[in-house]
Amino acid sequence: MATTRDRHQIVETATEARQGELGPSVAALLAISTGLAILILAVIWFVFFRT
Repeated sequence: MATTRDRHQIVETATEARQGELGPSVAALLAISTGLAILILAVIWFVFFRT
C-alpha cells in the first residue's frame, strides 16, 4: 500500500481506492440471498393469496 500525501490530500492508485472484493463469495452471497427472498415471497403468496 503505497499511500502518499500531496498537499494534505491522500493520493492512492485506482486499485487501492476501490478495495472491493470480487470473487465467488460475493456471487454466492448474492445468489443465496436472492433465492431466499424468492422463497419467502412464494411462501407468503401461498399462505395469503392462494384461492
